[in-house]
Amino acid sequence: MPEWLRVERILGEQMNTSSRARRSIAGLLLVGSMLGAACSSDSKSAATTSPSSSTAPPTTAADTTAATDGPVATDTAPTDTATAASDTATTDTTPAETAPPDSSLTEPDTATAAELSTAIGASAIGCDPLDGKACLLPFPSNAYTQPDAATDTGLRVAMPEGAAGANDKAVTIDLTEWNRNDGFSPNSSLMAYVPGIDVTQSKLPSWKDLQSSLADEATVVLIDTDTGKRVPLWAELDAKATDPADQATIIHPAIALAEGHHFVVALRGMKDSSGTDIEPGVVFRAYRDRLSSDPLDARRPTMEATFASLSKAGVDRDSLYLAWDFTVASERNLSERMLSIRDQALQALGDSAPKFAVTSVTAGTDDNIAQQIVGTFTVPNFLTGDGSPGNRFNYTSAGGDDPDNLDALPVQNGTVQVGFVCNISTATEAATDPAHLVEYGHGLLGEETEIDAGNVRAFANESNVVFCATKWAGMSADDVPNAAATLGEISNFPTVADRLQQGVLNQIYLGRLMTREDGLSTLDVFRRADGAPLIDTSHLDYDGNSQGGIMGIMLAAVSPDIERAVFGVPGINYSLLLPRSVDFAKYEAVFEPAYPNDLDRMIDVNLLQMLWDRGEGGGYAQHVTANPYEGTKAKTVLLDVAFGDWQVSELAGMVAARTMGVTINEPVTAPGRSDDADLGWGLQPTVYPSTGSGVSIWDSGSDPIPLEALPPSTGRDPHEDPRADPDVRKQKAAFLFEDMLINVCGDAACTADNSD
Repeated sequence: MPEWLRVERILGEQMNTSSRARRSIAGLLLVGSMLGAACSSDSKSAATTSPSSSTAPPTTAADTTAATDGPVATDTAPTDTATAASDTATTDTTPAETAPPDSSLTEPDTATAAELSTAIGASAIGCDPLDGKACLLPFPSNAYTQPDAATDTGLRVAMPEGAAGANDKAVTIDLTEWNRNDGFSPNSSLMAYVPGIDVTQSKLPSWKDLQSSLADEATVVLIDTDTGKRVPLWAELDAKATDPADQATIIHPAIALAEGHHFVVALRGMKDSSGTDIEPGVVFRAYRDRLSSDPLDARRPTMEATFASLSKAGVDRDSLYLAWDFTVASERNLSERMLSIRDQALQALGDSAPKFAVTSVTAGTDDNIAQQIVGTFTVPNFLTGDGSPGNRFNYTSAGGDDPDNLDALPVQNGTVQVGFVCNISTATEAATDPAHLVEYGHGLLGEETEIDAGNVRAFANESNVVFCATKWAGMSADDVPNAAATLGEISNFPTVADRLQQGVLNQIYLGRLMTREDGLSTLDVFRRADGAPLIDTSHLDYDGNSQGGIMGIMLAAVSPDIERAVFGVPGINYSLLLPRSVDFAKYEAVFEPAYPNDLDRMIDVNLLQMLWDRGEGGGYAQHVTANPYEGTKAKTVLLDVAFGDWQVSELAGMVAARTMGVTINEPVTAPGRSDDADLGWGLQPTVYPSTGSGVSIWDSGSDPIPLEALPPSTGRDPHEDPRADPDVRKQKAAFLFEDMLINVCGDAACTADNSD
């Protein structure tokens, strides 16, 4: 059954039952200086509640100093490694360390002064007035940070209470967990509201031509000020918005943004459908045109630094519709919770297998399965309660640690019993060589029994593989009720992000159970009649599909044991993926009634990404093939992307590929299939045979994805085609077991059989 249909049925049932160290902070640190615009959309359809009207400002900080090396920004197409992109720029746009406020301010005319006064008078507590449409726009923004010497960026996110509005039950989104961050997501889409914008007239760069986003005349510009380099991107409108008055303009970086780096964003040449220039909001115009206004002057050094960065990149301030800055969260801030629970758990385990118990051994459960082993293993629990869905990280210990400490790390809270299943193929039982061990990752909100699927059984039987799997805690069938409840109350999302990290720890422990000498190999079922081992415990590889590809990226980054990994139909960045996925359409039945305003809902999706980074591949992709975390090694990976995928857009897969710096099979697609879109932009071609990482786009004849941010809806869904294709399995086997990426597509684009 297709994943989306299975999820729909499950959901229906549930609904029916109810761089601080390397960075100097430049400019003025603005504390209590800014008046804000309304903190929720002004549409009558908005169900959010705004912070109370007040002149009290948010705390902000400017940080524009060039500092660390970054992997993401470029003025030309990136090359074949995750770090090489930062070396290809031809223009240094790094700003000066300080940007003193301009002394030549002029008084606004009477009409402008009145407009400014109105905007300021109508402002709500703590909101950034730069955009004026909604409190958190533009997003993300350093207007919602404050200085904090304890973090690696020198900043702490400080979004005020009520800034994200409330649901239809008037429950305000609690931003406490978000405010633990020392910056914003490396995967977040950037957002602003541009009234009356026309995509064509405004020449918004498209995902079909990423190179155009780096052109001198590009109307949307993103600059990494730490490196002085442009970032490739595309921009689009929220295609699901029903009212243009609530339609966000969304900017998608085409590669994950460097951790801990500072960025400036600019929009210029914004036009309506008649080709008429759209005038910027009065607050931004006051900064751009050097108009004096006492309530705005404290932020002026920050804005002048932004204008200086853009000027060095050839972007004239007079041409600007909107510009702002933001800082990406540091490596430590993104990963420290996961790495801490991993290190605590492995230190306690030592070089041993976890305790385990077998509950059943069953012969011949399906075609090509000789024996199926089912059991449980013991894992340290770092969640509250019993670790079940709905629980969050436990930050309180018997020693009295302060759970409100923004830098607290999870503390063990007993143990949990985690289920597993392993399949021994008929080919393995008949073979003489020990079988390869592969850890399998299941798809969206699924179960470990996905290893019973026909394509997995075929792969195991063809290549002498023993697959073992456990559930992805946080995004398994067990978690469907909590996921649905969370979309009705966003404040609950930390329970999802935290349990996802516990789920990755469970996967690491499963790897130890599979490979340590006191683990599975002690069982009689894993030995031959003469006592010889049935499995080769000296190597552990990974294979996962869909959600298993997405989460597999994270697992590969933090696992000390996995050597090579295959990610089937993967992607990173749920804020990019969800609007384009047919799967999410089912959950919108919960999400839309709870947060009925289109603009608020799009802001919420991008807020989720700030925490999702902690528990999905997007937050870890920069450390898979290069720059590995301490205690792990860089991995060699293979991505199999489906052309026209209804569930995990190939756009998300290609962002993952660029971020990890893999090579790509060429030709990428057959002539005429991609409608002139350069899907392989930024990637070097794979030279076969290769010992490195790679990606292939598999075309099984499905319709191309829409240009807009909508799920595909014509033709058929090819999501399950790559994994079922014999050529894909042949390539995977050589990649995992012979350490070689071989050519199975000849001199043509890769094609997959229709799996229907």
